[in-house]
Amino acid sequence: MSAVVSEEHQSERLDVFIPSVGEGMLSRSKTQALIVEGRVTVNGKVVDKPSYKVKPGDVVLVRVPPVEKKEIKAEEIPLDIIYEDEDVIVVDKPRGMVVHPAAGHWEGTLVNALLGYYPEIEGVGRGDRPGIVHRLDKDTTGLILVAKNERALAALQRQMKTRAIKREYIVLCRGSFKEDLGTVNAPLGRHPRDRKRMAVIKDVGSGKGREAVTDWQVINRFGSDYTLIKANLRTGRTHQIRVHMSYIGHPVVGDPVYGHKTAMSEVKGQLLHAFRLGLFLGEDYDQYKEFTAPLPDDFRQILLQLEHKYGEEIPSWVIE
Repeated sequence: MSAVVSEEHQSERLDVFIPSVGEGMLSRSKTQALIVEGRVTVNGKVVDKPSYKVKPGDVVLVRVPPVEKKEIKAEEIPLDIIYEDEDVIVVDKPRGMVVHPAAGHWEGTLVNALLGYYPEIEGVGRGDRPGIVHRLDKDTTGLILVAKNERALAALQRQMKTRAIKREYIVLCRGSFKEDLGTVNAPLGRHPRDRKRMAVIKDVGSGKGREAVTDWQVINRFGSDYTLIKANLRTGRTHQIRVHMSYIGHPVVGDPVYGHKTAMSEVKGQLLHAFRLGLFLGEDYDQYKEFTAPLPDDFRQILLQLEHKYGEEIPSWVIE
């Protein structure tokens, strides 16, 4: 990859500049390693110091070694299948399961499990994520949609693009929401300093932020400490609900990236559950269906504790 330094990056460290223009391709630590290895040049000369300060007009070239492709293995991993027909599979994903193989997670992913359950899915869509229509973060639980063939994948991707698919989440957030419902309309993009994180990008004209809209509605308030909400995605950006809730001052409980430490020692990840999924199925994809997945037991138990402590009755549809 190559880039020309603009005025806004004046005197920026080389190991900061490269990730900022790389659209998430390289983390800062990976960039530092490439610089030390002599894989980065500035104006045609090798620069091996990550602290080198760039200047406007500098031409930076990074020679990234090719990534060794690993074979994605089929594995016999139990799947909680909510619905299946000849075209789609709707899976209730557990906490801790990565959706598709990537560096550090070549085994034990949802894709490994799908290949073991339905080998014919290999080759549907992208090679590293066959059949995957959308993603959930590793510690986000709930419903995820999988296409079993190319025709289904194309149809479901169209529904995603036209926002015909309904995705509703149950979320426990910190603090007390003042209003009963609302919308967060804040574009998201890669964090300018930490490329593994997302952030609200206010300067839409920069081209670094993409439209992101989340509707939310309060289900329960637990004093001034916590609020249980349902959130609906109009768009599907990486970490969207987590970033949006943190942005409005109500981070998701248990979120290790966008939240803060919680007194709930039993929380092992963000309390964010993909509860409802609505989409059009059938031969002509004109039959609307909705699916729901119950809260995972750890999330449910925490809500029952809050219900008891604060005397706030949680609707039966949430905890049953």
